[in-house]
Amino acid sequence: MSGPQKPTGPINGHLGKAVQASDLDGNDLPPSPAPSSPHPGRRYNIATELVYTEGHDQYGASSTPIYQSATFYQNPNGGGNEYDYTRSGNPTRTQLERHLAKIMSATRCLAVTSGMGALDVITRLLRPGDEVVTGDDLYGGTNRLLKFLATNNGIVVHHVDTTHPPAVHRVLSSKTAMLLLESPTNPLIKICDIRDLSEAAHAANPKCVVAVDNTMLSPMLQNPLDLGADISYESATKYLSGHHDVMAGVLAVQDAGLGEKLYFSINSTGCGLSPQDSWLLLRGIKTLGVRMNQQQQNCQRVAEFLETHGFKVRYPGLKSHPQYDLHWRQARGAGAVLSFSTGNTAVSERIVGGVKIWAISVSFGCVNSLISMPCRMSHASIDEATRKERGLTEDLIRLCVGIEDADDLIDDLQRALVQAGAVNVTPGDFQAFSNDNDNGNGEGSSREHTARQTQI
Repeated sequence: MSGPQKPTGPINGHLGKAVQASDLDGNDLPPSPAPSSPHPGRRYNIATELVYTEGHDQYGASSTPIYQSATFYQNPNGGGNEYDYTRSGNPTRTQLERHLAKIMSATRCLAVTSGMGALDVITRLLRPGDEVVTGDDLYGGTNRLLKFLATNNGIVVHHVDTTHPPAVHRVLSSKTAMLLLESPTNPLIKICDIRDLSEAAHAANPKCVVAVDNTMLSPMLQNPLDLGADISYESATKYLSGHHDVMAGVLAVQDAGLGEKLYFSINSTGCGLSPQDSWLLLRGIKTLGVRMNQQQQNCQRVAEFLETHGFKVRYPGLKSHPQYDLHWRQARGAGAVLSFSTGNTAVSERIVGGVKIWAISVSFGCVNSLISMPCRMSHASIDEATRKERGLTEDLIRLCVGIEDADDLIDDLQRALVQAGAVNVTPGDFQAFSNDNDNGNGEGSSREHTARQTQI
């Protein structure tokens, strides 16, 4: 990628734009990078697009350089260069955003400092008195922000079961300024019909903004913009990064005017992603395909294992999922997050505390496997009465499956299930998941240790 230059012609294979003095609402704008747009040439399959990045660095660097500069020199006549201040735009961030636009079916993408930062930018489109229609199963942070807006900013929020379209249709009206969706939802893994609900929202109010949190699937498996959404956003901390070493959020749009409005908020508040984090995210995206494929394979096996043992498992890769057919009409994969119920909170606590490979942590999308109890962790900010009303039971366990060996993951989980008393076993069953190695605690073989725990 070449150094900063006035965007009067093609930039990195994309059409440039003249520097604007104001946005579509008349707000003053500093010099800003040209909006990202899909490359005009051949489109490759998603696994190739994730890896193939376009750039014309003056030194031929195979990895996008980090422009760790807060300011850029201007021309004596009053500016005109593509960049002036990293808060407004940075070459490394621009390269990331253009690459994201390509894989997210967008005309413009914007990168910010976290997934919740992305949602904050989106909700700045709202005005007092506006109504938001959203699901009854949401990430805890999303629920917290919506509650704040309803309490302090005069925003009316309707929580409905988005898996039941008539329920959504009934609350949509000319006052609906935003439809906010998750599919799959977190943590109950519910699926909504993005296309149907987008069409219904736009019919009720043509100016309604449909925003979809696509974090659970990533652009590898689902493209909400192709299904009628106006904004697709996600926490890039999860699958796009893949290693939990960078905090980031991304927003994608097809409408240029909407993109300018979102950019204005980002530039005004200074929440654009830093050059270093932009570089890390670019690096992570290149391995999304291989990571997600392995994680999905592992998750499918874990889901089938749990279902075979009689647990109620929520995972769209299982035909028992109530929205199985719908999910596969709009997505290309089932993802790598599942949740299951044990029927007993104390048993669930023992399972979570009994695993070794599965790390107890919030978040998901990392290469290593994670386990958590949402009501105690990621969704603890939702009050108990509301959780109960929405079917979020205290015994729920969420598994975020990584790239480890699937046999080891299942073996570790099975040990914890047995020790917790969640499954009944006979002495002969131990051979299926045990080995004769010392467990590291001086207590003999893992099989003997498991047997002793089961007898207690």
